[in-house]
Amino acid sequence: MRVFGFAGYSGSGKTTLIERLIPLFVARGLRVSLIKHTHHDVTIDQPGKDSYRHRAAGCGEVLVTSPYRWALVHELRGEPEPGLKEQLARLTPCDLVLVESFKNEAIAKLEVHRAIIGKPLLFPQDPHIVAIASDQAAETELPQFALDQPEKIAEFILQQTGLIKHG
Repeated sequence: MRVFGFAGYSGSGKTTLIERLIPLFVARGLRVSLIKHTHHDVTIDQPGKDSYRHRAAGCGEVLVTSPYRWALVHELRGEPEPGLKEQLARLTPCDLVLVESFKNEAIAKLEVHRAIIGKPLLFPQDPHIVAIASDQAAETELPQFALDQPEKIAEFILQQTGLIKHG
């Protein structure tokens, strides 16, 4: 599996850009998966539902399945949060895994930046940022893309990951 990340502050447009990129990769016949890191409490099941009740009663894992999808909820219960490597191992093999917000991981990343956020660019402190998508030009030799260029960004990611050759 090829892995490519996205870094940027909250509100910079990472999710929106990724949402525009995924169909471009799928249209090329690629199987794409995504791992998104969040600092928020993630609740997949809802209070009152059987799976919620089983998890609340003490199950370490609850797997809910239907003819349309399945989801596995794993309670950490004080264990340390798994790193990206462990989470990648849980995925079904695919062509490309997009990673959103594992900013400290040593993987190639596109920085997504919006000037209106008022935050500094991340690339000067992160040697794994290989390009920037922004609403303004940055002083760098890294490749730069406008946020409204998903086709060009997709092409860059496919070249960067080796899924297509340069040229």
